[in-house]
Amino acid sequence: MNSRILMVEDDPKIREGILDYFSGKAPEYEMDTATDGRQGMEKIEENVYDLILLDVMLPEMSGFELMLRIRRTMDVPVIFMTARIGEDDRLYGYELGCDDYVCKPFSLAELLAKVNALIRRSKGAVLDDVMRCGDIEIHKRALTVKVCGEPVELPPKELAILMILMEKPGWAFSRNTLLDRAWGMDYYGNDRVVDNHVKKLRQSLGAAGRQIKTVFTKGYKIVE
Repeated sequence: MNSRILMVEDDPKIREGILDYFSGKAPEYEMDTATDGRQGMEKIEENVYDLILLDVMLPEMSGFELMLRIRRTMDVPVIFMTARIGEDDRLYGYELGCDDYVCKPFSLAELLAKVNALIRRSKGAVLDDVMRCGDIEIHKRALTVKVCGEPVELPPKELAILMILMEKPGWAFSRNTLLDRAWGMDYYGNDRVVDNHVKKLRQSLGAAGRQIKTVFTKGYKIVE
């Protein structure tokens, strides 16, 4: 069964280069393209993809903002293609939920190898609806939380923060990342709103609230 890939890239030379290379080396991949972020979002809403190749610097909507919207509803593998190679940009991309990075200019063979690996992993993985960390578990489809097996009711923003932290136990998420992902990039409030919601989240989780750690100068992480 063929896999379907969406490439969101505004540079026609890069688009055509990837399309030509993949059609010759990996004809089992069906490639769709979008030339800006909004068009990419429209295609994602209309179709089911096995992987997304995503430029960061896009017209209409940046790759980072599109990544935020993707992760609100789906777990499709995403590879960022970008000339922004600074460590802060790479870490921000991973915090937003991307699976890998290739930095322009990149090797087409390397890109294809990363695509192959992610699609194999995705198709071979057993779909698991439950996220677990220590005494906390989240049922993603039902959006329910249990602590030591007992249900806990959480308001939407606190649930969103908890789900983000539990994506990568031990990973420190910045306040800005949590703000962007839980509130959206168009929210202009102070990032201290995150602190207030984390405080309430810890209280709601009871003893398990101790699993959420403050990372000095950075933000928060969750541990076992």
